[in-house]
Amino acid sequence: MTGSPPVDAERAFTRMRRSRRRAALKRFVRREPATHGQLPVYDERRLQGRARLRLGLHEIPLDAIRSTLEPNKAPLFDRDFRPAPIARNRWQQLWLAEHRGAVLPPISVVAVGDAYAIRDGHHRVSVARARGAVMIDAVVGSATDPGT
Repeated sequence: MTGSPPVDAERAFTRMRRSRRRAALKRFVRREPATHGQLPVYDERRLQGRARLRLGLHEIPLDAIRSTLEPNKAPLFDRDFRPAPIARNRWQQLWLAEHRGAVLPPISVVAVGDAYAIRDGHHRVSVARARGAVMIDAVVGSATDPGT
């Protein structure tokens, strides 16, 4: 930490971005398919009836968030929620807000077996992982409830 929050945010983003590039290079060297590192996208219609009934606000482990319900967000983050360059501004804004101690709204997820598919809060998950968090507040909803 430099003591300058904007510089620290930039450095944190650069570390995450560099980690994403290294992971992609490792997959290339191992000759793994490019899709192996992508954030999986679930179709909500296929999830109907499969979601657990633990609905409501819960603290969930960040490692349990393994996919997304938003196809347009999938390219912005890899499987480990490391951001793409285009996510820089929003990512750094959230990093700075968390640094200032701002209370961020809970993310929105749908339970899929023992894991979760994220509906809203991709950047918040990425920032939380970068800051070393283990748990995050989440509104756990059902696949049929678009209002969660």
